[in-house]
Amino acid sequence: MRDVRRDPAFLDDDPILEYLNNFGSALVAAYPGARGETGADFYFFAMRDPMLNAFALPGGFIAAHTGLLLAAQNESELASVMSHEIGHVTQRHIARMIGQQKQDALMPLAALILAALASKAGPDAAVGVMMGGQGLQIQRQLNFSRDAEREADRVGFQIMGSGGYDTSGMVGFFQRLQTATKVYSDLTPPWLMSHPLTSERIADIQARIRETPFRQRVDGLEFHLVRARARVLQDVSTQGLIDATKVFEFQLTNQSRQQQAAAQYGLALVALKRGELTKAGDLLAKARATMKPAAGAVFSTGQSTSDAASMFASMSLEIKLAPGQPASMAPLTVKEAEQAYQQFPLSRGIARQYAKALIASGQLDKAAVFLREQVRLYREEPKLYELLAQTYAAQGKLSLQHIALAESYVLSGAVPAAVDQLTIARKAPDASFYDLATIDARERELQERVKEEKKENKER
Repeated sequence: MRDVRRDPAFLDDDPILEYLNNFGSALVAAYPGARGETGADFYFFAMRDPMLNAFALPGGFIAAHTGLLLAAQNESELASVMSHEIGHVTQRHIARMIGQQKQDALMPLAALILAALASKAGPDAAVGVMMGGQGLQIQRQLNFSRDAEREADRVGFQIMGSGGYDTSGMVGFFQRLQTATKVYSDLTPPWLMSHPLTSERIADIQARIRETPFRQRVDGLEFHLVRARARVLQDVSTQGLIDATKVFEFQLTNQSRQQQAAAQYGLALVALKRGELTKAGDLLAKARATMKPAAGAVFSTGQSTSDAASMFASMSLEIKLAPGQPASMAPLTVKEAEQAYQQFPLSRGIARQYAKALIASGQLDKAAVFLREQVRLYREEPKLYELLAQTYAAQGKLSLQHIALAESYVLSGAVPAAVDQLTIARKAPDASFYDLATIDARERELQERVKEEKKENKER
């Protein structure tokens, strides 16, 4: 996961990360056995990749490609994929696969011994035995992979049903997947595929749907706004922004207010990426107005109560904190950020935007107090330590700046760089006796970790 975070394809976007983790956590909470026997803590994230895919890593880390977010037409389809990946973690498929691979590792050795014995009958017999042993090993791995996918489908079906989603969304997504991979699947024999045939998976889920009552699910606006963000952030090149603009302009012709608001929101993000800040603010205001209910309006039963207020607030702050805004706006931005933080105290992105607003306005003491409180509550966020280091640097507190940077590097997996930062902090002229004691204790701990990592790398 440390390698993933350093990958340029890792989509480190707060609104998307918050949506995926709220969405995924709700699915996990709805299904009592979702955490499995290991009691896994789940973390959901996105990768910049147009391929229609998602994957799970050991420990409950689940990724969704931006191509998947754009392909899913509703939240039930997205829930079907996320639930499937949760199923892989719940059933410990990765750990079981590693266990089987260790057992299968003996097959080539056994084949080698048998080939040596068969060589008496001729070289062709020896080659045949060797190839047969390798083929058996590969086939066992493929069989395990297909069985794991079927099991994840069944567990995922139960999870998304428990979460209140329309289970037919799994069929809809499989059909879209079948269309996207038609050429590949048509050319590959079923016994050489790592996944079951998509048609087989569709038939299995359709049989299960017939035994469950129909459940309609109305999507929240956040889903559409997240898809708009994913479309823009998947490719922020000049051509990528042009292509996204064309999609959003066509989307404006849709009769759905959610689709229109999402298109305006997406166009606002495109304008922000181009540095057109006034235009971005105007388009965001239009998106908010589009979703504002008319006087006396009554929503039908099942209408989503979500108004995506936190995403609109975050986007507004994103525009006001962008480079190029006049310094005179800083006090108003702080006020808006403080109100947003009070309204959405659980939003980690808005909390960091509030800290950035304080730093930009020169309220460094207040920013330092707020950030120190935040790092006590959320110890695993490297961005908080980066902001704290930025605050200390502006205050001229060099020792504390490098100590904070060291913690940021540790959380990002760059332990040797963290040790270097502690060395710089020790040499800082303003290092107090307490700072030096903290540096010494932390440095010893990190040096032990560096030794362990080197030992693990050698063993690999």
